[in-house]
Amino acid sequence: MSEPDQGNGTPRSGVDDGAHRRLSPRPLNRPAVDPGQAYVFGRPDGVPGAFSADRPTLNGAVQYSPPPPEALSSAFGRVDAETRLQRPPLDTAGEPEVEPVFWEGKPAGDAWRDPGASAVIGPPAVTEEPGEKSEPPAERGPQLSVPELLFGRRVKPLGLTLLLVVALAVGGVGGLVGWFLGRSGNDLTDGGVTLAEVQPGKERPVGSVADIAKRVTPSVVSIEFKGANVAGVGSGVVIDGAGYVLTNDHVVAPAVQDSSAKLTVVFTDGKRAVAQVVGRDSKTDLAVVKVQVDNPTVIQFGNSDDLAVGDAVLAIGSPLSLSNTVTEGIVSALHRPVTAAGENGGPQVTYDAIQTDAAINPGNSGGALVDSSGALVGINSSIRTETGGSVGLGFAISGNAARKISQALIQKGEVKHSDMNINVRSASAETAEGAQVQNVPDGGAAAAAGILEGDVITRVGDRMVRNAAELTVAVRDHEIGETVPVVLARQGRELTVQVTLRSD
Repeated sequence: MSEPDQGNGTPRSGVDDGAHRRLSPRPLNRPAVDPGQAYVFGRPDGVPGAFSADRPTLNGAVQYSPPPPEALSSAFGRVDAETRLQRPPLDTAGEPEVEPVFWEGKPAGDAWRDPGASAVIGPPAVTEEPGEKSEPPAERGPQLSVPELLFGRRVKPLGLTLLLVVALAVGGVGGLVGWFLGRSGNDLTDGGVTLAEVQPGKERPVGSVADIAKRVTPSVVSIEFKGANVAGVGSGVVIDGAGYVLTNDHVVAPAVQDSSAKLTVVFTDGKRAVAQVVGRDSKTDLAVVKVQVDNPTVIQFGNSDDLAVGDAVLAIGSPLSLSNTVTEGIVSALHRPVTAAGENGGPQVTYDAIQTDAAINPGNSGGALVDSSGALVGINSSIRTETGGSVGLGFAISGNAARKISQALIQKGEVKHSDMNINVRSASAETAEGAQVQNVPDGGAAAAAGILEGDVITRVGDRMVRNAAELTVAVRDHEIGETVPVVLARQGRELTVQVTLRSD
């Protein structure tokens, strides 16, 4: 059975008759050569081969490329017709052993495959020679365990003894070498030195800074306020066993103005309690809060009027959020009027301050200033600085004023101050300095006493007045309804008028 070839009409024999016949080669098909292409790409006339006659020669012979190396020729060169790509294995009779192909008895799947071709898949080319037997690998003997080594009589006792002696000798020599190198490595070290301990320990007499700090610190607390838009830390002092804590008004003001904020009092032992504001006095920068706490340590008030410049004082609080911080200094000045702007447009803050060089920083506000006996003589409130840090100019509200105002806040929730009901400004002249009256409202204490606009007040009671702030603190030293002598200058003359103070 045959079918015509699709290319040139020549029949193809043995395609699918199952006889596995070889296909005859197709006849050459030489197409006609285009004369134009032959003219362009053909050899020139008179040139019989691929090499031109003008090719460079050596000794009259054409230079050819050097022959390839023998290794490349044997690996990739042409072979004769008798050479096979792979020699088939030989059977016991010495004849080639040809394995049947996997398509034996089936039509050829590929018409171009020659089932009789000599290149077939066979076993590896390196085979064992007939009659040659490979020796099995030598097996390793069993390893000895420690019990077998010591008690199995597999090793002579003398050998074990010698091994132990050698190991001890090596270890001893290594230890001696290490000790010697350690001793000689640095002449300045001595491993045998033992430092002596001072006995007995340091003595802390009663009244020392350590003794005062130990007694007073438990009564000083940290006050934390935290809300949606505000957060900070201040200080406070426990002034009553019922849980009343005295602090600065500017410490609690942010929490009062922000309804989402919460005040928390933290004691030195780590206890925390939520605080509620009892009362505030923004004019003197004082406030009282209360917490629910059992048996707190209460600070004792001292008499700030007994202080003298040079007396030793301690400032205790939580500067820069560092709780239980104690700094030491002296009283630098007394009756120093301090004025500051009120919180969020509130009334101006003015108080009679104790100046100290004990280090006070942000966070000390509301903390304690105590004397050498541990008594509270001031509430740390502010500093004066050009760098933002402590430069030894700290100010504390006097303890006597703080005691008076905090007691009024606890009893009534508010406090009233004595006032002359006038507006003044600081004035200085060649002959005098004081507080010059700007206006005198009708119905006030100053108007009733006959004080006129333009008068310069230089003294209230026993206290000298040199500026407007000193007039304010001098008047607040007296009680509401008290009549005090006021010295003033009017048109070059000094006058003394009696003023009955009224409430602000």
